[in-house]
Amino acid sequence: MDTPPVNSMGEKGSCQPQQQGGKNLELPTQIRQHPRESPMEILELRVNPDPTSQILENPQETEKLAAELERDSAKSHGSASAISEPLQASDLWYCPDGSFVKKIIVRGHGLDKPKLGSRCRVQASGFPLGSGLPEGWTELTVGLGPWREETWGELIEKCLESMCQGEEAELQLPGRSGFPVRLTLASFTQGRDSWELEDTEKEALAREERARGTELFRAGNPEGAARCYARALRLLLTLPPPGPPERTVLHANLAACQLLLGQPHLAAQSCDRVLEREPGHIKALYRRGVAQAALGNLEKAMTDLKKVLAVDPKNRAAQEELGKVIIQGKKQDAGLAQGLRKMFG
Repeated sequence: MDTPPVNSMGEKGSCQPQQQGGKNLELPTQIRQHPRESPMEILELRVNPDPTSQILENPQETEKLAAELERDSAKSHGSASAISEPLQASDLWYCPDGSFVKKIIVRGHGLDKPKLGSRCRVQASGFPLGSGLPEGWTELTVGLGPWREETWGELIEKCLESMCQGEEAELQLPGRSGFPVRLTLASFTQGRDSWELEDTEKEALAREERARGTELFRAGNPEGAARCYARALRLLLTLPPPGPPERTVLHANLAACQLLLGQPHLAAQSCDRVLEREPGHIKALYRRGVAQAALGNLEKAMTDLKKVLAVDPKNRAAQEELGKVIIQGKKQDAGLAQGLRKMFG
């Protein structure tokens, strides 16, 4: 049953996360999924959002992507001589998360690659309008800058971290037809790997990512916010256990973004991380309940929502969600009963 539009930031009249008594900033409790068109699995985040977050779980699809890259590349060159040479395995680089395949057109030199803080002189071409990347030469800094929050920012950053100086490459993305986009890395300054950073530096960078993520969430950009929260978590996960308490807040906020992006299974996983550290975390219980309901796991959804109401009986969001789950459960039972009657009647 369709639900009326709900302010993604929280209860009626609330449009910003609350901060009280010096506690960590968290996004508000009430949240709903925005309807999406034909769901399709992506990152560990998954519904057919932007192409940079798609993940190929089927190796055959990745091979198909490589074949398309070779074919499209040949078309773009328009020369028989350009396609006469067989594609070498060493000419292809598969992004580990499956989000794209890179074909090296011109090999770079040296072994070094851009790292965190490297200022890269880059030329991008073939990217669609609205991608946030200017045509022609520009400078991008790995790990820093608003460019990373654009639709293609995360993918470009991953690609740059795999390139040598002077390299030119074509990228093919899953689900995107047409000619591949092209990226050239002319030069870059020396950067550092994350393991070279001091713990205090990692925590400072994570705080910046978290703050920027919250700004993006408030501005109605859950995709950009999710990328910021995920980057902050990657930094903090490299710290010795148990890690800073900010990890709990980041997982909870990431779950809020994932619900808005229509990724309930990922939202449930993020809430699991929170509840492993804080079993009574109200917002994580509520969000996991919403996620389980979206997944059709009604018993699990009821369990989580009842836990919320046991602690906070006046929680209106949990009351409404539990009511919907109960109605959904009755419809399922009625449908099952009708099916049994037809089978044995």
